[in-house]
Amino acid sequence: MMRISGMILAVSLLLIPVDLFSQDTAVRVLSLEDAKRIADAAEARAMEDNWTVVITIVDSGGHPLLLRRIDGTQIGSVDIAIQKATTAVFYKRPTKAFQDGVAAGNTGILNLPHLLPFEGGLPIMYNGAVIGGIGVSGVTAAQDGIIAQAGIDAL
Repeated sequence: MMRISGMILAVSLLLIPVDLFSQDTAVRVLSLEDAKRIADAAEARAMEDNWTVVITIVDSGGHPLLLRRIDGTQIGSVDIAIQKATTAVFYKRPTKAFQDGVAAGNTGILNLPHLLPFEGGLPIMYNGAVIGGIGVSGVTAAQDGIIAQAGIDAL
């Protein structure tokens, strides 16, 4: 009798629906429309002070989604903007953190891969996860940071 009731209990437990994936596993992906909205806001902020910059938006893997070069911006800023955005994604923090670290004497961080320690790169976050990054280059590092933040604020 115990054997049969044990089997009935075991079979009954198998019939109870259990959601093994009850955690919210939905991943937010940065869309091209999101990238345009961010870049539009960043560009509008740059234009307020007539700053010529490159604005780059990358996805969560550091791959460019959008690149915008305001007329008159030096071409060297293209690669710098991409590197700033990639740094922000790979390390999940603003590039200013690395700039501050180097300024404080921690030059060892310069050996980290995919790192550019100049302000102007910010991760794009959603529910605590990095879904992309913005990189701005063309004026001073602090001004690049102001422009990047304006883009983030738009999302």
